[in-house]
Amino acid sequence: MTEQLRTSTRDLEELRKRATVWLRSRVGADATVSEMSRPSENGLSSETLFFTATWDGQGTRCVARLAPAVEAVPVFPSYDLRAQFHIMRLAREKAGIPAPRALWFEPDPEPLGTPFFVMERAEGEVPPDVMPYTFGGWLHDASPEDQRRLQDESVRLLAALHQTAFTPEELAPFGAAGLRAHVEAQRAYYAWAHGECRVPLLERAFGWLEEHWPDDPGPDVLTWGDARIGNVMYQDFTPVAVLDWEMAAVGPRELDLSWMIFLHRFFQDITVGAGLPGMPGFMRREDVCRTYRELTGYEPRDLAFYEMYAALRHGVIMARIWHRRIHFGELTMPDDPDDLVLHRATIEELLGGYEAAS
Repeated sequence: MTEQLRTSTRDLEELRKRATVWLRSRVGADATVSEMSRPSENGLSSETLFFTATWDGQGTRCVARLAPAVEAVPVFPSYDLRAQFHIMRLAREKAGIPAPRALWFEPDPEPLGTPFFVMERAEGEVPPDVMPYTFGGWLHDASPEDQRRLQDESVRLLAALHQTAFTPEELAPFGAAGLRAHVEAQRAYYAWAHGECRVPLLERAFGWLEEHWPDDPGPDVLTWGDARIGNVMYQDFTPVAVLDWEMAAVGPRELDLSWMIFLHRFFQDITVGAGLPGMPGFMRREDVCRTYRELTGYEPRDLAFYEMYAALRHGVIMARIWHRRIHFGELTMPDDPDDLVLHRATIEELLGGYEAAS
């Protein structure tokens, strides 16, 4: 996780020219699109483009999200950009979450070769994935008080989303509700992502889930899906833009809580493995759950189950990303397929600890 990973095969200048033609069809013949760029520190799924769109003499800093080209070995089998556009508006307008202002959704693949949407680009700082924020930088070097403020405000985002009532029609784009539907979708994703290249460690984790299924998964809510601080922009340690809604689903609240907790552990384990202290006091399970309980009155449950599930879900994704890197010649296939999972040791530790406690 220390070098730039290739995520696209599309030419930026060609995209700029085609985007200019498209924008002129939307806002007028005087529209222009600036030189485009891609993020360098976060984002391994949908293709993200940064540019400035100008029309009527006014410039607007924009971000476009595109489904990746097939030849780029996509991380996910499908990219419902309409649903992402929809949930950003729901989160912003109904839950009061600072999702970016959604400008346009283009379902026709003709203009850029794939459907896409455009949103306003916010200003702020994002805890980076590459190098992980646990290695150093503005968040790592902040005072404990500022780190805790960022943590609590991030948990507040989940509370606001989960406490908002949405209509069945508003939730319809996000598929079947419930924990069982969510896990079965992950099984299908694993089968698609890895085909005949089975990963025994991940299959062992799926088996563990069945043996430890919660007696009562709890109420279903609209979940963000990719609920982690690397998908948030901050100013003064307070969220100003909440990004990356492509994994949104209807299911238990713990899906988001465990993902936020585990994704910090993922980076923390990498950092400790490199011989650095990282941020051991940040995003601890007991602190996150206490804050969430104070905000909502809801007591998170079965966190051992959901932590394993988060580690498994992330393992499927990271193994798929390894396949993408093999495709681009950045890595080779390991002798042991379990080594496709970057956090193999963490999953093995979780399995060992939970099995010993059973």
